[in-house]
Amino acid sequence: MAIKIEKKITGYNVVKPEDKVAAGTASATAKQAGAAAPKQAEVIQMHESVERPETLVGSTFKVKSPLFEHALYVTINDIVLNAGTKYEQRRPFEIFINSKNMDHFQWIVALTRILSAVFRKGGDVTFIVEELKAVFDPRGGYFKAGGVYMPSIVAEIGAVIEQHMKNIGLIHDPEMDEATRKLIVEKRAAYEAAGAKKNSDVAKSLSPAGAGEGRGEGGDASESSGFPPGATLCQKCNTQALVLMDGCQTCLNCGYSKCG
Repeated sequence: MAIKIEKKITGYNVVKPEDKVAAGTASATAKQAGAAAPKQAEVIQMHESVERPETLVGSTFKVKSPLFEHALYVTINDIVLNAGTKYEQRRPFEIFINSKNMDHFQWIVALTRILSAVFRKGGDVTFIVEELKAVFDPRGGYFKAGGVYMPSIVAEIGAVIEQHMKNIGLIHDPEMDEATRKLIVEKRAAYEAAGAKKNSDVAKSLSPAGAGEGRGEGGDASESSGFPPGATLCQKCNTQALVLMDGCQTCLNCGYSKCG
């Protein structure tokens, strides 16, 4: 059969009979593989072209810092990917920070816009936590409730994002084994017992009648702080729970010990 070529020839290729047979075999094999493979849900990855849904789910955290007169309210909204499938997951999509304090308005707006852009970009966004928690205030940090040290307000915002990522399953805490938990409980009980005995002995030497009052005050201080009053800052978990026991610094919160 003759074919009339009406356009200018820009290139050509010689097709051999064996090439046609190989191409037909490959096509048939691909069709069979596609028919045999079970249908699975498409895994959608976050990228900058993902459009914002009408409704997002999220959480709001209250941050009360001694550096600010008014509290900060940090809201993190999540997008649900692959909803209704076994691949369903929540990913941070945007962040807002609201406060009555307008002194730091411009850097807070800039921070939230950049963080929201990083969230929408997708990929592994957990690195943001460590970057924010490493920011320190040259004027000094502060201790939040529970004896946890925060080097700056930005670091506490990073801690809030970390907590949110833990809640949605992006970050997982390393589980402490039962032996370590038991050791921490024993160490804390021994330290508190030794401290109570020392306070009692001091009170008796000063005033035998005031021994009971000395014990009561020591117990109240320990209960209000959550950790013994003499505890110092642990470099691993940033919690004021490091005590000296048997000549070794031991953390009563995470189990860290300088002696191994």
